[in-house]
Amino acid sequence: MFRYISRRLLYMIPMLLGISSLSFLIMQLAPGDFLTAMQMNPDVSAEVLEAMRARFWLDKPAYMQYLKWLGQLLRFDMGHSFLWHAPVTWVIGQRITNTLLLSGVSTLIAWVIALPIGIHSAVKQYSWSDRVLTFFTFVGVSIPNWFLGLLLLYVVTNSGINLPIGGMTSVGFESFTTAQQVADVAKHMVIPVLVLSTGIMASLMRYMRSNVLEVLRQDFITTARAKGLRERIVIYKHAVRNAINPLITLFGFQLGSILSGAALTEIVMNWPGIGSLMLTAVRGLDYYLVMGNLVIGGVMLILGNLIADVLLAVSDPRIRFE
Repeated sequence: MFRYISRRLLYMIPMLLGISSLSFLIMQLAPGDFLTAMQMNPDVSAEVLEAMRARFWLDKPAYMQYLKWLGQLLRFDMGHSFLWHAPVTWVIGQRITNTLLLSGVSTLIAWVIALPIGIHSAVKQYSWSDRVLTFFTFVGVSIPNWFLGLLLLYVVTNSGINLPIGGMTSVGFESFTTAQQVADVAKHMVIPVLVLSTGIMASLMRYMRSNVLEVLRQDFITTARAKGLRERIVIYKHAVRNAINPLITLFGFQLGSILSGAALTEIVMNWPGIGSLMLTAVRGLDYYLVMGNLVIGGVMLILGNLIADVLLAVSDPRIRFE
């Protein structure tokens, strides 16, 4: 296992080089740069603009900018943000915890609820409960997160429900006690968590239901029932264990997209996370902040797939590390 993991981590280097170089090239295709808009300001002299271009390497060709940024990255320095006038690592650090909290809680709730529902729906196929659950899962899959967020905001605003409709904290948050701060953040998370977990839950439930149904038709399930095993053991020990493998792979992809998967929801709900930060950086042509976000996202995607592969080998003894 150690050799397999080490080899996969080494593969991360060329993959990140490819992701970062292609992303940097695409950003260079946009007309102008961060300082272009400042040229219209009469209060900013040409000397100041030239000094800033030299400081941020904007006076160099695109490939030289990328190589200089890459040299900094090897020293664990992602560069300087144009918009925030601060190191990229500091800017991202101010937001990444918020996104991880929102996405992590939403993903956890979705998995805890969706797996039992999917198993129940498969075991009780075509029953009234299965039909009701299937209807709601189709609705959950069909509605985009941003639209569901706007719909919930409209309902909360017009129904008088005492829930915050934006942001992460209330006014005067710093003066609250620790318990009050936790309760305040939890209250602000209700709507965005509901929005994010709905889509994840619906897709997971459909995957689990179809996988369990497919396994229940296999010969070894018929054999297990013929031996007189209790139905609960047949379902949870034999069927579910074999049906869970595709969802482990899906879990790896969700780990990889845990920073980017909530972007639209964060923007709609005014949640101070990576999504809104990334939008501002792209619109402002803040090259190094965008690159820092992409590198972190790429690392998480690769690690997520690696974790999924390891979990698959642990879950299924038929899978071996190569």
